[in-house]
Amino acid sequence: MSEIEGTYRSLQTPAGTRLGAQYNTGISTLEPGQSLSSAMGAGGKGHNKSLQIRVQGLDDAQEFYELESKADGQTLSSEVFRRINLIESDYFGLEFQNLQMNWVWMEPTKLIVKQVRRPMNTLLRLSVKFFPPDPGQLQEEFTRYLFSLQIKRDLMEGRLNCTENTAALLASHLVQSEIGDYDDIADREFLKINKLLPYQERVQEKILELHRRHIGQTPAESDFQVLEIARKLEMYGVRFHPAADREGTKINLAVAHMGLQVFQGHTKINTFNWSKIRKLSFKRKLFLIKLHPEVHGPHQDTLEFLMGSRDQCKIFWKNCVEHHSFFRLFDQPQPKSKAIFFSRGSSFRYSGRTQKQLVEYVRDIGLKRTPYQSIYFYIIIIITMVLTVLTLVLPFFFHPIDSATDIPQLSPFNTKGPLCLSPSFQMSTLSLPGQAPSPLQSPFLNEVGTARLEEDEEGRRKRYPTDKAYFIAKEILTTERTYLKDLEVITVWFRSAVIKENAMPEGLMTLLFSNIDPIYEFHRGFLKEIDQRLALWEGRSNAHVKGDYQRIGDVMLRNMCALKEFIGYLQKHDEVLTELEKATKRVKKLETVYKEFELQKVCYLPLNTFLLKPIQRLMHYKLILERLCKHYAPQHRDFDDCEEALKEVAEIAAQLQSSLIRLENFQKLTELQRDLIGIENLTAPGREFIREGCLYKLTKKGLQQRMFFLFSDMLLYTSKGVTATNQFKVHGQLPLHGMIVEESENEWSVPHCFTIYSAQRTIVVAASSKVEMNKWIEDLNMAIDMSKKCQEKSDLVLDPRSSDEVSLEQESEDDMNSSRCSLDKQSHHRANTTMHVCWHRNTSVSMSDHSLAVENQLSGYLLRKFKNSNGWQKLWVVFTNFCLFFYKTHQDDFPLASLPLLGYTVSTPGESDSIHKEYVFKLQFKSHVYFFRAESEYTFERYGFKYIY
Repeated sequence: MSEIEGTYRSLQTPAGTRLGAQYNTGISTLEPGQSLSSAMGAGGKGHNKSLQIRVQGLDDAQEFYELESKADGQTLSSEVFRRINLIESDYFGLEFQNLQMNWVWMEPTKLIVKQVRRPMNTLLRLSVKFFPPDPGQLQEEFTRYLFSLQIKRDLMEGRLNCTENTAALLASHLVQSEIGDYDDIADREFLKINKLLPYQERVQEKILELHRRHIGQTPAESDFQVLEIARKLEMYGVRFHPAADREGTKINLAVAHMGLQVFQGHTKINTFNWSKIRKLSFKRKLFLIKLHPEVHGPHQDTLEFLMGSRDQCKIFWKNCVEHHSFFRLFDQPQPKSKAIFFSRGSSFRYSGRTQKQLVEYVRDIGLKRTPYQSIYFYIIIIITMVLTVLTLVLPFFFHPIDSATDIPQLSPFNTKGPLCLSPSFQMSTLSLPGQAPSPLQSPFLNEVGTARLEEDEEGRRKRYPTDKAYFIAKEILTTERTYLKDLEVITVWFRSAVIKENAMPEGLMTLLFSNIDPIYEFHRGFLKEIDQRLALWEGRSNAHVKGDYQRIGDVMLRNMCALKEFIGYLQKHDEVLTELEKATKRVKKLETVYKEFELQKVCYLPLNTFLLKPIQRLMHYKLILERLCKHYAPQHRDFDDCEEALKEVAEIAAQLQSSLIRLENFQKLTELQRDLIGIENLTAPGREFIREGCLYKLTKKGLQQRMFFLFSDMLLYTSKGVTATNQFKVHGQLPLHGMIVEESENEWSVPHCFTIYSAQRTIVVAASSKVEMNKWIEDLNMAIDMSKKCQEKSDLVLDPRSSDEVSLEQESEDDMNSSRCSLDKQSHHRANTTMHVCWHRNTSVSMSDHSLAVENQLSGYLLRKFKNSNGWQKLWVVFTNFCLFFYKTHQDDFPLASLPLLGYTVSTPGESDSIHKEYVFKLQFKSHVYFFRAESEYTFERYGFKYIY
């Protein structure tokens, strides 16, 4: 360290070369030949006791701070944050350029004079240090405003690399945030003075065109949109650190919330998640990443990257330490105690609050701050108020005899203007097309704002319609939102993945997307139409005749008729699913992309499940329209349209019913094929899936937990390996031909026990309950009867190892690793599939249960009660595949948490629960208890979970 410190001291910095001469404070105050240390020593008793530091804010305004000469970085940071009244300050830091002209962060625990060579001649700037993956995690509007300014700075400096169209869209939102609604003259004047993009002149007309679309959008909404767009970009929050790999290839390293990233140019080529990293270190110019053995194997667990200097290496290492601590740790790490005689390695530790602590801090202080607005916003308000006053006063001068009732009744905050939203619109959980909800209304996964949430909900209930038909129509809207997001998993996310890797054959590419793209475009228009109708129904628009719009039948009839044009596309889904499965087996690159894509958060269900959604959606329309027709009296003005719409969709559904049954079976078989080891050709023609679930098999060691899978021609039993892949290994395979099933509780003295006699062997199994046992026996006997009637036998060749039951039961789990491919198969992502949930909950699910669950998918906002608190949290909830998926808003691309519901019971709260609210239901599995509150009696009944087992 002494050599490095000496190198710092020996270098000279020419004054004024970086900042320019326009600032007098940028001129050196040191005499020729005088060093910083001597100047400090000479001025020990004089005015040099204080430091004058210049800090540039994210709005480019510069402020001066006078501190003691021995002030540390934390003192300066705290003063900066205090002066701008920044609450969520731990996301930010102060950075400056060192002698090598690299941007480095001010360390809070070190003296300023130990970090900055010439503090009074150096410009520090406030910047975002930690970029959360979702701007919804930022709880303060002012914080989001500062983040949007950081995006503005990154665009201008070329750090946020993106297409020109995306850059123009970001710039248009920034313009809206600063000056409000589009005005051609004002826009051009603003863009002339303010440069938002390096190539602004080239895309200026595009910026103006996009700005026209943001009418009515508040500054807060504009800031939120900037962050929503930016966070999806690959370069969001990325700060490059040049390096080279072992082969000498030039690359860039970066650190983010999820871990370390490797770029070649501006293309990300690798990501190392924190969970895969065991240790980070540096040795001179080498940056070392030590991975867990299972990631790259025991022989290549350390990656080396060569950086330009030891200083650059250490700077990046410190950034990594801070990011890991902030995003991954619950509590602030404690500093190591200093060694008395010898020290080895750096003692550097992150010294701020972690993200979890920061969220809790903001929640605990419970500040209700005045929403921040930029200066342009207040100028517009003042002008508007002045014009309003003139409008009110002038009639007195020109018509002094007129009565007061003739005065125009104008409001300075007209609901049509950009400055204020009507109360009904502000509290709405829905939005008109093209208008995103304010970020201030977005629910967060924490307890912030829960005090007012209940009051807001009560007010919303009073304002909105209470008719059951309205809530049935609203179910169409909320589920359509989720359905469109599900289609985007294929049309946007999966398409991007296969194009990026050039992994899909051209013929399959055409077959897949030429079928699903037209369906996606149709439903985009359909969603917009439903949203507009619900807005009119709720009174969120300026329509004066509400009665004409308090219905949904005409919209449904028009669109159900239009759906007939897409029957040809829907009938091809069978071919699409089959060809995609064949291609993943044939093309190794596609198989890899497919499996890696299923690991992404956006793919919250098995990928081929999303391909079934268009046909399943027809069944949803049919069921919802049936509920509407049942609710309406025949003389109701909406009844005829709803009945006709029902006939139209029922006709389409009938044509596709057999295809849906076949596709759901094929999807389930392919899902099991990926999750089972030791079985091939599970998708053989004619084979049908019947039931999967957990049973206990009687062995020499006693009752052993096994996972059983019943098909139309065989019964498999498996065990779960102690591996990272969460796969099940096949232990036995019993053909149904000649099988006999008998209850045997008395014979073996085991509760809920039954015996399975097959041609190969006899096994004794026990279920978790009498009900489970009866389900298995009933389905087994039904399957045996079906197999007797079937003339053709399965072509599947038995695994020769399955003939020896004892050896299979006693074999080591280690041999499973040798047959597994190197790709880590969906270790965490697929942990909530039904087979894994059945395993942990000791239950089972049949194919008829799956079909029933598909018919009862739900989406919408629910209130979740916090533990040990009276607060309620508003969440967007999707109920599908026996699981609740939780989002902050319906606009989120992926769920933040999930709750598998197999095994849960549903009831209303009891007296001991001390909950005295309407429409509250209780979910419980053993000691796990959750309370949710629906918005209406209809929604409460729909979330009655009649179909959860």
